[in-house]
Amino acid sequence: MSKVKTAYFCQNCGHESAKWSGKCPSCGQWNTFVEELVQKDAKKSNPATDWGTYNGDAPSKKIHALHEVQTHDTPRVLTADPELNRVLGGGIVPGSIVLVAGEPGIGKSTLFLQMGLQLADVVVLYISGEESEQQIKMRADRLGMQSENFYLLTETSTQTIFAEIKKLKPQLIIVDSIQTLESPFIESSPGSVSQIRECAAEFQQFAKETNTPVFLIGHITKDGTIAGPKLLEHMVDAVLQFEGDRHYAYRILRTLKNRFGSTSELGIYQMSDRGMAPVLNPSELLITQKDEQLSGIAIAATIEGARPLLIEVQALVTQSVYGTPQRTVTGFDLRRLQLLLAVLEKRGGFHFGVKDVFLNIAGGLKVEDPSIDLAVLCALLSSFEDVALPHDICFAGEVGLSGEIRAVNRIEQRIAEAEKLGFSKIIVSKYSQKGLVKGRFGIEIVTMGQVEEVYRYLFT
Repeated sequence: MSKVKTAYFCQNCGHESAKWSGKCPSCGQWNTFVEELVQKDAKKSNPATDWGTYNGDAPSKKIHALHEVQTHDTPRVLTADPELNRVLGGGIVPGSIVLVAGEPGIGKSTLFLQMGLQLADVVVLYISGEESEQQIKMRADRLGMQSENFYLLTETSTQTIFAEIKKLKPQLIIVDSIQTLESPFIESSPGSVSQIRECAAEFQQFAKETNTPVFLIGHITKDGTIAGPKLLEHMVDAVLQFEGDRHYAYRILRTLKNRFGSTSELGIYQMSDRGMAPVLNPSELLITQKDEQLSGIAIAATIEGARPLLIEVQALVTQSVYGTPQRTVTGFDLRRLQLLLAVLEKRGGFHFGVKDVFLNIAGGLKVEDPSIDLAVLCALLSSFEDVALPHDICFAGEVGLSGEIRAVNRIEQRIAEAEKLGFSKIIVSKYSQKGLVKGRFGIEIVTMGQVEEVYRYLFT
């Protein structure tokens, strides 16, 4: 009878230790070590992870000089979802392993179920450890999709899963979710650090040796981080974050890591009873159609990833009835708002110190682009003066501490997006003129250098 082996694992980073410690020497967190059962001896004879005869072209394990390595352009698998193709950098890379994480109920399973059903010419295996076959079938019926090359497997043991994979030989695998799987060679419970790391390592070995793409759907913790060790994000080729407010219909698929493309891409979806619908022109949806002009609303020309967006900034400035004025923001950095209020106090002489200020980015978006500063500032001034801004004007500029309007990058894309949506004017920094081609756009470009100039232009 073999001796039971235990080890201590850090629940934050996955560091393994032979004894308990109060502070993790790897990540520095306190009280994160948990004892788990391990059994590493049997792992050496695991037939399920021997992929030498899976497709007949297992890679050689010999040492090669870099100049001797032969490379070739591998065609990507294009899905029917243009937003997912954009986020992945141009499609699915064969042999890649992608981790997708998001809040419960945000639509992760729905998105990748419909993605697999739309790939009619690809043999797709959907592995579910959370739902039964009947539940997945009911969801597919709601989506109104079907495919003869789409297969289901409701199993949590990796040994059984890989045995079924050898029989089917799928061309794409979706795992929902990695936290529900368990390897028989690790005796801790599913969802533990050692189990997540071992199961992810087995799928990583499978993906690389068989050139089969694998999508791992993962859970997140209550503080918004991906559940499991940080090592999990280092092991995979791409990390996608699916986010959004469940009270809104919009969802954002954001790239956090991508070895095959840019990490600044994002896709926008709209949740409906027919699944996740890609939003090809999100600017039209993020700008409220109003019958009358209201104060405190400004349109910002921003860049999210590689795509320009026009978003609506809403501000409300009221007299404070309590001792300490309130500062409430949604979708914007609170410290950035306090900086802009200080600029208005110092450079413009506006007494926001006795006002309650509320700021909201319409549509449930969270914006970090500094080019939204000028639109936020103008929305605040519009509410402060109770004067509505013209409906055909938008803004793109960063505001500095001295009140200057700083230039922002990719200004021509922002101007082109504003022109496409019918705006007649856009206010930008005068220092952006170096990258502009005069006469190229049909929209009037107003250039300014100071906040005082913008105030005089709009309100006097």
